[in-house]
Amino acid sequence: MAILSVKNLSYTYPGDDITPPVPALRNVSFSIEEGSFTAVLGHNGSGKSTLAKLLSMIYTPESGQIVLCGRDMTAPDVTEADILAARREIGMVFQNPDNQIVATVVEEDVAFGCENLGLPPAEIRKRVDDALAAVGMTAYARHAPHKLSGGQKQRVAIAGTIAMRRRIIIFDESTAMLDPMGRREVMDVILRLNREEGITVLMITHYMNEAAMADRILVLDHGGVLCDGTPQAVFGDPERLWAAGLDVPQTTELLYRFRGLGYDVPIAVFDADECADVIAAAIAKKSKKAKEVR
Repeated sequence: MAILSVKNLSYTYPGDDITPPVPALRNVSFSIEEGSFTAVLGHNGSGKSTLAKLLSMIYTPESGQIVLCGRDMTAPDVTEADILAARREIGMVFQNPDNQIVATVVEEDVAFGCENLGLPPAEIRKRVDDALAAVGMTAYARHAPHKLSGGQKQRVAIAGTIAMRRRIIIFDESTAMLDPMGRREVMDVILRLNREEGITVLMITHYMNEAAMADRILVLDHGGVLCDGTPQAVFGDPERLWAAGLDVPQTTELLYRFRGLGYDVPIAVFDADECADVIAAAIAKKSKKAKEVR
């Protein structure tokens, strides 16, 4: 069942006396199934962050339809109460965790959103404890956020979103400012939330290996949908992605080059060990054929 769907969604940034209006999205349509993990790719200016802000109702679309949890959020009769209710279903984790941390103690920061919802103290306590446990930050509950690493800060930001019981979480380049260890920590949390907690994940990323972990990839190009499919289908056509100014996972590029040398190998392989096995098998097969010919 689709928890989120958009139809013919368009948005244009208004211009001024110097700058003309800038179209950001043009007639974008897709649906997201509940409990799924979708990665959104696109070059800078393709419309990824604009899409995230529209879906979380930070922006209002120029035209088109957004249906969230069965509610048409673009209907003429939608009320402020409808929008507030919908915002309780969807949360966003931004690129810079410092932009989302507001308190001087980790557990107080995680509790901030719940307090704004007017929840009873006992319920807030339980939600904070559960959220910190979900992201592996229980031991840091009384720590000062500014003393944490980038990956730990991002996990605190995610915990704040979890505590408000969001059914959908949008991660807008949430690993972009982190080192490899921090990215790995955050991706472990995202995968666990999706696979164990059933939270619907929409992840905007520039890291192709992260996108390969998703169930589905949506690629935006100049405000429109370039392609939409499984990681195997999307990365199985690397030339289309390169033409759009995007990369592919390193394993895919390596296998593509091997195929160009005449080796019979699949392209859409994302695990390094599996890639090595595929190459070794292809080399052995070609070597055996060469011996047979001689």
